[in-house]
Amino acid sequence: MNSWKEKININELPEHIAIIMDGNGRWAKANGKPRVFGHMNGVKAVRQVTEAATELGIKYLTLYTFSTENWNRPEEEVSALMKLLVQTIEQETQTLLKNNVRLTAIGDIDRLPMPVRDKLMECIERTSANTRTTLNLAISYSSRWEIVEMARKLAKDAKDGNIDPETIDESTISNHLTTKGMPDPEILIRTGGEYRISNFLLWQIAYTELYYTPVMWPDFNKENLYEIIADFQTRERRFGMTGEQVENK
Repeated sequence: MNSWKEKININELPEHIAIIMDGNGRWAKANGKPRVFGHMNGVKAVRQVTEAATELGIKYLTLYTFSTENWNRPEEEVSALMKLLVQTIEQETQTLLKNNVRLTAIGDIDRLPMPVRDKLMECIERTSANTRTTLNLAISYSSRWEIVEMARKLAKDAKDGNIDPETIDESTISNHLTTKGMPDPEILIRTGGEYRISNFLLWQIAYTELYYTPVMWPDFNKENLYEIIADFQTRERRFGMTGEQVENK
C-alpha cells in the first residue's frame, strides 16, 4: 500500500498546522481502562505527529494540550495529566534536540504547578536555538482568555499613552496575542469525531481549513496527517475572493 506521503507536494506545504487532540478519554473507556490510560497513549500520537511534521519540514505545529476549562476536571485526572506532562517533557527533550525541534508554549503558564512550569521552561530554553520545526503547546490556554489578556494590554497601553486607539488594526491585535510571530494555521485538525472549535485560536483560524476526523487521538498517526495535508493541497483557498480571482492571481 502506498503512503499518502507520496501524494504530498513538498513545495506547497502548510507552514502551520494546529490540532485539537480529542478522544483520549473515550478511547480509554472503549478499552476498559481509566481516562489517564488514554492520555498516556495519546503521547505516542504526539510523537508520531511531531516526527511526521519534522520530516516534512512543517514550520509550526500547535497542539491543544490543556485548556483553561480543563482545570475544572476531577482533581485526580488533572494531577495525573500534570505528572504525565512532566514525564513526557523529560523523556522527549533529547529527541527534540536531536531532531532540531524548538519547543514553545502559549497560555496561562503561571497557573501550572511549579514542577510542571519549571520543566517546561527548562525544555523551552534548551531547545530555543533549534530551527527546523516549532512544536507549540497550548497549555492552560483558551482563546477567550487570550483575547481578554490582549484587550487588557491594549487598554493599558492606550491609558499610558503608548498607543493611539485610532491606530489599532488587525495587525495590532495579532501582535498582542500569544501567537505573535507565528503565521496563522492553514490547517486545524480535530480528532475524536466531535465538531467543535472548543475555544481554540478563535482569532487565528479566521481562514483556516478545518478537518474533523472520527479517529481518536491515541490512534492518530503519520498516515492520518499525510492524508489531511494531501487533501489540503487540493483545496482552493479564496480568502473572500471568487474562484476566478484566485485563479487569475
